[in-house]
Amino acid sequence: MSTNLFPRVFLKSKEEKEILQGFPWVFDNEISHFKHRIDEKSEWKNEELQECSVEDGKIVEVYTKAGGFLGTGVLNKKSKITVRIFDNQHADKICENLDFYWETKISDSYNLRQEYFTKQDSYRLVFAEADLIPGFICEHFCDEQGRVFLVVQFLSLSCEIFRKQILAALQKVCKPNGIFERSDLSVREKEGLPLVSGWIGREYETKITIIENGIKLDVDLLNGQKTGYFLDQKFNRQVAAKFCKGKRVLDTFTHTGAFGLNAAMAGAKEVISVDISPEAVEIVNHNIQMNHQKKVMKAVCADVFDLLKNYEAENKKFDVIILDPPAFTKSAKMIEKAYGGYKEINLRAMRLLTEGGILITCSCSYFMESSMFCDMIMHAAMDSHKKVQILEKRGAGPDHPVLLGYPKSEYLKCVVCRVI
Repeated sequence: MSTNLFPRVFLKSKEEKEILQGFPWVFDNEISHFKHRIDEKSEWKNEELQECSVEDGKIVEVYTKAGGFLGTGVLNKKSKITVRIFDNQHADKICENLDFYWETKISDSYNLRQEYFTKQDSYRLVFAEADLIPGFICEHFCDEQGRVFLVVQFLSLSCEIFRKQILAALQKVCKPNGIFERSDLSVREKEGLPLVSGWIGREYETKITIIENGIKLDVDLLNGQKTGYFLDQKFNRQVAAKFCKGKRVLDTFTHTGAFGLNAAMAGAKEVISVDISPEAVEIVNHNIQMNHQKKVMKAVCADVFDLLKNYEAENKKFDVIILDPPAFTKSAKMIEKAYGGYKEINLRAMRLLTEGGILITCSCSYFMESSMFCDMIMHAAMDSHKKVQILEKRGAGPDHPVLLGYPKSEYLKCVVCRVI
């Protein structure tokens, strides 16, 4: 197929800077016009975005105002992210053999993970834009029986149109026992797509047990948050555990109890893991029992903000406190309120720590940038009349690569502090 049969998207003047740096999105307000034609004998037809007759889901080529080629993407006029670029090759080269193209892309992501993980590990296999497959997430779970289950999320039209090729590539490269789909996030509705959840092909139990850092953890593929389990903190849990031998540990916003269990298995004297969700606490209790840590660890169902206040009033003390809250903001507009929430829990945690105690504090909100997060820690220390030494600044594991030019891929902050 000839390149010039693919519709062309032309940007407004100087809108290409971020794309040249690696940013893979084209927003509706950055587009100057479209050019397309039916066949090689037809004239090019110019259209504005509002009147564009090119169908959503079509592969398009993106150009600068002056006509410089930038990349190939997928069009979706229903979304403010009107084009998601997935390659810097021309479209005809990609479409010569789509099955081979997607098998190569999935293999590339898989092979990268083999530098850090084995088939027996659980990890993120594809991290959307950061792995150059916009809108597509794939988790690789290995249960205690050695079975491999993939959990996939098709979160944008740009990957939905390649569903058949991507699933075939995953089957060929990973040879999983089963694939479970969790395309049930509201972001799909913004893309004009229905919410979908369930097994693709053969069905299994949706509750599995994985082993991470030598610890057994139950994962609920159907009802667990997002893809069932947060794999991005695996190595941060190992680091936190190093400080916990013989110590009293408070593990907040615990979800499955993973941070607390790492602490307990490392020899902590006492671990209290807290979550506001009764369902989460039930899972934590089960995980405690599976790992034979009932003598050391207990789960508490409570609002962390209220519990920290109560512990302060009771003058309770801990040697290590872990703060791993959900994103307090998913938009730039709410960042000030989120800053206040992060500051409050960090301030109160500092007051609960023993002299020289360790605070492991996290944020998974992209909008809370690293410099702002450290600024918040500093002001929390000031207000709690403490001094803080930052021992480590960490992020997500290597299965969550950061794509330069796409800052949203660098979302997780994990700061290890000594409070004096």
